[in-house]
Amino acid sequence: MMHRREFLAGAVSLLAPPLAAEAEQAGKVWRIGFLGVSSASDYAPYLEAFRQGLRDLGYEEGRNIRIDYRWAQRRVERLPGLAAELVRLNPDVLVTHGRGVGAAQQATATIPIVIGLHSDPVRLNVVKSFARPGGNTTGVSSQIIDLSAKRLELLKEVIPKLRQVGVLSYQDSSGAREALRDIEVSAKRIGGLRVRSFEMVTEPTGMEAVFATILGDRPDGLIVEADPRMALHNARIVQFSAKNQLPAVYGSRGFVEVGGLMSYAGDFREGWRVAARYVDKILKGAKPADLPIEQPTKFELVINLKTAKALGLTIPQSLLLRADQVIE
Repeated sequence: MMHRREFLAGAVSLLAPPLAAEAEQAGKVWRIGFLGVSSASDYAPYLEAFRQGLRDLGYEEGRNIRIDYRWAQRRVERLPGLAAELVRLNPDVLVTHGRGVGAAQQATATIPIVIGLHSDPVRLNVVKSFARPGGNTTGVSSQIIDLSAKRLELLKEVIPKLRQVGVLSYQDSSGAREALRDIEVSAKRIGGLRVRSFEMVTEPTGMEAVFATILGDRPDGLIVEADPRMALHNARIVQFSAKNQLPAVYGSRGFVEVGGLMSYAGDFREGWRVAARYVDKILKGAKPADLPIEQPTKFELVINLKTAKALGLTIPQSLLLRADQVIE
């Protein structure tokens, strides 16, 4: 197994680890509201990265911070109500991600909001700019949308005769719709590629219908876009791909960790550790409007060679050399 990872800081330095001495001296217990799109179990790796980031900065739940959690259980229509619940608790800072950011912004214009991850907060009009976000919101961008066209290029490298591409995503997400447009533009540029979009479902009982629709179109390869609601279905999607000899490239490494072929994405865990540093800065008096949005400058390409062999694929050596992790 080969592995290397790098996630560089942006324009503002958030790397110094002060130990929340001010809060301890004053006996202050800071209150954090956490709004999650999926569930605590689905989001466990990223939630733990955020908590560890806070611990590294001297914050401990039950001692000098209290975190109130609200989880939408993959039902995005619940997010506005849950955001309003958290605002009524009057937290010192709200922390959320993805679709939760818009709900938090609708619920409050004054409580600071820290984004744990967002596909592109500037392109989707969540903040004014990366350098000066303005308003009460700052945090971390995953730039998921920008990577979608690159995933198509990677799939083309693995499958030179690629002609039909399926894109599996939640089309109620503006980020997913933007990603699909980027893929379609890239397909036209490459030439000879047909793109078909498949709508993802929230409930497990609907997955067989999704799979049947994909098989009915029989694409040569599949692009699976990242979404917090997808985590519940990772293993089933990977099993579907293997059973039907359908090569897929994914928007998060979680798929590859359960047997998927390949993923290309930012390091989401590191993004959540960075989000903890934003919380620390804000609790120490910084204003969200003045803290630039963090953007990843390094993206992880993870390839599962065992899965490639099972699919009858030969991964080009040039691609293996570019990979950040190769699972053998």
